[in-house]
Amino acid sequence: MDIKQEIEELRKQIEHHSNRYYNEDDPEISDYEFDRLMQKLKQLEQEHPEYASGNSPTQKVGGAAKRKAGVLVRHNVPMLSLQDVFTKEDVLKFVEEMQEQLQDPEFVVEYKIDGLSMSLRYENGELKLAETRGDGINFGEDVTENARVIPDVRQRLKDSPEYLEIRGEVYMKNEDFDAVNARQELLGKKPFANPRNCAAGTLRQLDASITKERKLSMFIFNIQQTRGITFASHTEGYEYLKKQGVPVIDDYRLCRSGEEVIAAIEEISENRGKLPYDIDGAVVKVNRYSDRERLGATSKVPRWAVAYKYPPEEKETVLKEIELSVGRTGRITPTAVFEPVRLCGTTVSRATLHNQDFMDELEIGIGDTIVVYKSGEIIPKVKEVKKEKRQNGWVPFQIPDVCPVCREQTVRDNDTADIRCINENCPAQLERHLINFVGRDAMDIKGFGTVYIEELVKNGYIKNIADIYDLKNHREALIEEGLIGKEKNTDKLLEAIETSKKNDAYRLLTGLGISNVGKAVARAIMRNLRNFDTLMNASSERLTQVEDIGEVSAECIRQFFAKEENRRLMKRLKEAGLTMECLEEENEDARFAGLTFVITGTLPTMDRKDAAALIEKMGGKVTGSVSKKTTYLLAGERAGSKRKKAEELGIPVISEEELKQMTE
Repeated sequence: MDIKQEIEELRKQIEHHSNRYYNEDDPEISDYEFDRLMQKLKQLEQEHPEYASGNSPTQKVGGAAKRKAGVLVRHNVPMLSLQDVFTKEDVLKFVEEMQEQLQDPEFVVEYKIDGLSMSLRYENGELKLAETRGDGINFGEDVTENARVIPDVRQRLKDSPEYLEIRGEVYMKNEDFDAVNARQELLGKKPFANPRNCAAGTLRQLDASITKERKLSMFIFNIQQTRGITFASHTEGYEYLKKQGVPVIDDYRLCRSGEEVIAAIEEISENRGKLPYDIDGAVVKVNRYSDRERLGATSKVPRWAVAYKYPPEEKETVLKEIELSVGRTGRITPTAVFEPVRLCGTTVSRATLHNQDFMDELEIGIGDTIVVYKSGEIIPKVKEVKKEKRQNGWVPFQIPDVCPVCREQTVRDNDTADIRCINENCPAQLERHLINFVGRDAMDIKGFGTVYIEELVKNGYIKNIADIYDLKNHREALIEEGLIGKEKNTDKLLEAIETSKKNDAYRLLTGLGISNVGKAVARAIMRNLRNFDTLMNASSERLTQVEDIGEVSAECIRQFFAKEENRRLMKRLKEAGLTMECLEEENEDARFAGLTFVITGTLPTMDRKDAAALIEKMGGKVTGSVSKKTTYLLAGERAGSKRKKAEELGIPVISEEELKQMTE
């Protein structure tokens, strides 16, 4: 490959990965790998200026501004990137250049937080606009409504400066990220890869309530523009912002020499493992604003700052054991337990092994020498096995075919690497069953959140779903212990539980959490069989007579009700007063009967669940994956791979507007 071809190939790679990172919030490679690609391209372009191009990724900032979370707004001040450096020699070179050009410059060294850039504009102390970086130069996305629900974003400043624009990083604390992924798992949705991706996707949500629920945080790292107030330096601006109640990166170091700058970078490196959030480097900035103005900026980066990126750290250790845990969805996850090693300032001894396929690819077994590292500088992962150091008698690790908790048989999901316990009464899955039961698609018990479920299970008030309807008998104790809050909150939840008894029987069937029986299937069954007495005694043959009920679903239902403990459960629910009969009649408008829809992407005005409900109301079926059996793909923004597959199969792709026209 000649130089020109190599440059073009690098540009294509970087454009691809840049789009995955900035616009799809789903990167395929690490920041470090991306930065290395960019550095290589910059070097080649410098060495071969004849191949320079204004369209090169080296001449661009950020991703493309999008409309997903609002309209586009013009930047008052460009939101430029920082020049990345990867060695301490490069840092010292930067310091020396600044000392040559400036009179006794001061340097501020602070965290480079791994998040999403956002600027805030205040007029007379009032927050007027929040925008993302977008293309970095001209336009960003208006995300004001979402910014208003971030606790760190001040709606009003204590003083009332005529105009103040500040820029910071929206990020997600590790504990908040874990909580979001726990909810994703409970809902059967794909977990986010890392806190940065989650923060970016959350900030761009169309529904601000989702943004609020996920608990974003923000640090301000720069004052962009002012009117009616001036500051001499970066640190002076920080002190002002702190007095306004604005969170800033206050754990900064003020330095006056290259040695002090390097020492500050090393100190941050040692401490980063103790932080409650991810950082991927340290930023070195010239402190005085007059010096910054003198230095200016290129079309891409300011000349007065660099970002030092910490290299990934890897170490060898010995695998002692592989622990198996059962998640709330029944998925069995293997975890490597190894001899403790120190990485990125902390001691680690555990790392996920994801699933059996991942372990098979590694060819891993107990006693192996393994290489571990921290993804994103925070999450321990196993990189490889040193097979040359393997001892005699080695055997590959296999997840057994029984659940490690309840000892019931496990199954492997079709088309996935997941091995799951399907025992409905497995203790490890109790919380998941309860969350499904009280959820919107099932009994829809308003206000019965995950936190309440966890506390009620932990304190022994709920051992199965029927116990929910006995909570009224423990009202006084619940109030006294404060497990649901004070008297008002407790009574409100108990009332919602009582109200749920009137729900149609299909919601109860959905809430039982029977494998392969979702809302649509449950509805079809109850409309056909009419009551639980008939359903509980129905044969697989009778169940398959219901439209769209296959042999697998029928057998799952039959096996569920064949178990005596489940029959006792149904008896308790009936005695508690829950509706056991179908209240719905067959829909007179069945224009979508026999049609199968798949919904993907973000719809302009409808929630995907609302769209699914509309389709089902018209007799249609909604599934999660595109196949030859799919009749229509309902696609919104960022439809992704499902749209591509539908187009390959020749399946019609319709918009929300077209769906509404079809239902008029």
